[in-house]
Amino acid sequence: MFKAANAVQIRVSIDDIEPDVWRRLVLPVHWNLEHLHLGIQAAFNWWNYHLYEFRIGGLRYGDVETLMEDATDDDPRVFDQREVRLLDFEQGAVFSYHYDFGDGWRHTVAVEEFLTLAATPKQGSCIAGERARPPEDVGGVSGYERFLEIIADREDPEYAETIRWCGGYFDPEWFDLSMTDKDLRNALRTNVKRRLYQPKPKDAPRK
Repeated sequence: MFKAANAVQIRVSIDDIEPDVWRRLVLPVHWNLEHLHLGIQAAFNWWNYHLYEFRIGGLRYGDVETLMEDATDDDPRVFDQREVRLLDFEQGAVFSYHYDFGDGWRHTVAVEEFLTLAATPKQGSCIAGERARPPEDVGGVSGYERFLEIIADREDPEYAETIRWCGGYFDPEWFDLSMTDKDLRNALRTNVKRRLYQPKPKDAPRK
C-alpha cells in the first residue's frame, strides 16, 4: 500500500565559505517556511535576532509585517512564509535563505529526498554536518576571513580583543552532531536559549 511521505531530508549550507559549512536535516513535511527558519537557526546556532527572508523562484517569503515595515513602493512584494509548506516543494528543489541583512549570510537549501518514516516526526533532527558557523556580527564573509586571520596569529595587535569577543575560543572545524540534533529538536519551543560561544574543550590551549 502506498504511503505518503511524512518527512523531508534537506541540506543547508552557508554560501561563499570554504571549506563548506553545512547541515543535513530531516524535517516534518507539514513544516512551513517559518518553521524552517527556526530549524535553520537551531541547526547553525544562529541567535535569531536579525531580519531574514527566503528567496524562491525570484519571490520573497518571510514575515510580511516585519519586512514591509520600512519598504517603499519600489521594493518587491513579500509573501507570507506560513503559506508555504515543505511538502509543496519537489525533490531536487533549491532555494535561498538570507539571514542578517547587514552581514549578509546566504544559505543554499536543497531538498534532497522525501521520506516515509515508520512514525510521523513531530520534530526536526540533524543527521550530519561539518564545521562551525561564523560568529554572529563578525562582518559577513570578509569579516569572517579577517577574524580567522586574527585568531590564528597571537602577534596580531587585534588578537587579545578579538579572542575575548568570541568567548576565548573558536575552532572553525568544530561540529557536534549530538548537540546540534538536540538544538534542532527544540527549535520550535518558545524561549529557547542559544549558546553564546562555542564550547571550549578541556584540553584546549590557553589563549
